[in-house]
Amino acid sequence: MDKHGKQKREYKRQIWYTIAYFVFWLALLSLLNVWLLGRPQPAPFSQFLEDVDAGKVTSATFGERNVLWVVAGEDENAVQTFEAQRIPEMDDSEILTLLQEKGVEFSGIQPNPLLSTLFNWLVPLGLLALFWAWSVNRLPGASQALSFGRSRAKIWDESSEQVTFDDVAGVDEAVAELREVVEFLTQPERYAKIGAHIPKGVLLVGPPGTGKTLLAKATAGEAGAPFFSISGADFVEMFVGVGAARVRDLFKQAREKAPCIIFIDEIDAIGRSRTGARSPVSNEEREQTLNQLLVEMDGFDSSVGVIIMAATNRPDVLDKALLRPGRFDRQVVVDKPDLQGREAILRVHTRNVKLADDVDLHVVAARTPGFAGAELANLVNEAALLAVRNGREVVTMQDLDEAIDRVMMGLERKSRALNRKEREIVAHHEMGHAFMGVLLPHADPVHKISIVPRGTAALGVTVQAPLEDRYLLTEAELRDRMTVLLGGRAAEEVVYGQVSTGPADDLQRATELARRMVTQFGMNEKLGPVALEEMQQGYLDNEGFVQRRYGEKTAAEIDAEVQRLLNSIYDRALTLIRRHEDVLKQAAQRLLEEEVMEGDELIRILDEAGVEHPVTDI
Repeated sequence: MDKHGKQKREYKRQIWYTIAYFVFWLALLSLLNVWLLGRPQPAPFSQFLEDVDAGKVTSATFGERNVLWVVAGEDENAVQTFEAQRIPEMDDSEILTLLQEKGVEFSGIQPNPLLSTLFNWLVPLGLLALFWAWSVNRLPGASQALSFGRSRAKIWDESSEQVTFDDVAGVDEAVAELREVVEFLTQPERYAKIGAHIPKGVLLVGPPGTGKTLLAKATAGEAGAPFFSISGADFVEMFVGVGAARVRDLFKQAREKAPCIIFIDEIDAIGRSRTGARSPVSNEEREQTLNQLLVEMDGFDSSVGVIIMAATNRPDVLDKALLRPGRFDRQVVVDKPDLQGREAILRVHTRNVKLADDVDLHVVAARTPGFAGAELANLVNEAALLAVRNGREVVTMQDLDEAIDRVMMGLERKSRALNRKEREIVAHHEMGHAFMGVLLPHADPVHKISIVPRGTAALGVTVQAPLEDRYLLTEAELRDRMTVLLGGRAAEEVVYGQVSTGPADDLQRATELARRMVTQFGMNEKLGPVALEEMQQGYLDNEGFVQRRYGEKTAAEIDAEVQRLLNSIYDRALTLIRRHEDVLKQAAQRLLEEEVMEGDELIRILDEAGVEHPVTDI
């Protein structure tokens, strides 16, 4: 049942609860009247006069509208009580005279309006209000509606599952920075003795999935301190002032549980730079929340043991007042791990996973450049799922390889049936890439060649596994990379005498790399070592814009040099393919039969054919 249906059913239930309450209260009033006044039998007023005249009445009580009398039976303990409605027009003096003559005790009931009002009106209404409040709190979203100003932070304490620095890998520099925070929370007297002050705020900066939240939890776990976790978006509501109230409540709770850590995830949701007075776009609620956060960070003493940690992947958009000394004055970069870091992360995530003897986590780490911790955790889980699906009790290297392909390139699309001609073209195209990867001295080693369609567009893939992470590339290495990209198109032209639409993405990537070599890297003899373009982009932005620093005449020269560079690289690829065309066709035929070929198998084919690799004469 959807959310709307559940709410409708809950509202109906509350209506039935209210009806049942009124029925219950009316029944309770009747029972109380019987308990307080006994159970008189109703009778006509004429019977009262007859019982008095016959001398049966022992006592009588006159109310404002009724009369009660007691009639004694044959047994002294057996009495009966009757009740009758009085007649307003009758003269009571005659009845009182008759009662005196018969020796009957009689009295009247003095009405108590206060007690009557309290019992009949105030008590039922009070109970109804309590019942209604209880009912409203049971409605979906009622707790949030009645607690706008309360902080929504989740509190992790010693009773919760503890996370320590042993659960963190691949970010050793960040861990070293945060150990100082742990020491302050556990041994504050060391810093107070020398007069040092720990930073009030620690800002964790890094791409998504690198473990910023995990680091904050590990810091609290190492210190054994309560951990308040909240997202920046949880402060902002449609009502102005709610976010500021939640900030105040959060810091109030933190002071009560000090020493502790407050962690605000995605702080850029409330910490963006404030708009100017002339800006047509503003967000008053977000800016009030930010102002209150700044005030709270200034208002508490760091010696009380409250440390604020925050995480963001957009530090470039944060307000400058948030980053000044005395607030978030320490920034810890949590970047994507290198090769050794990825291997350490994989070892953490495979602690509880049964691995086969053939699993080499170093190879897995080498095949996953640019992967963050969250992506590596997902990779291990995908491999475990594949092992179960294939009926194995341990995760093999084959499962990990398949999981890498699924994560990087998407699911296998065996339903996308290519005709025989297309499969042959794809096989020769991918083998052209693979040949360049093996023959060129500066190319990354070839790990796998596949012609199994994956994802939405890839009809085949050649996977290269770098031996190490690279941060600088020489001109020779860039030329080899472009040759690998154009190797597929060159193979199609040599084998079939024409090219298909398959190399479109390869051409785009090669052209972009050639343009950057000419305009940004200065790797061109004619234009020289001049930076003609500058890539303008924000922190972690994958897309940016290029700022041109040249005129139309220079633009024409740039286009000519890019074309000359690409033509020379393409001629190089054609030369290598023509030199080893027969071996390429043989390897492509093997790939058509197997669909997937390991890089070691391609090297064996080249060795058997006597092909020298890497080549040195081109």
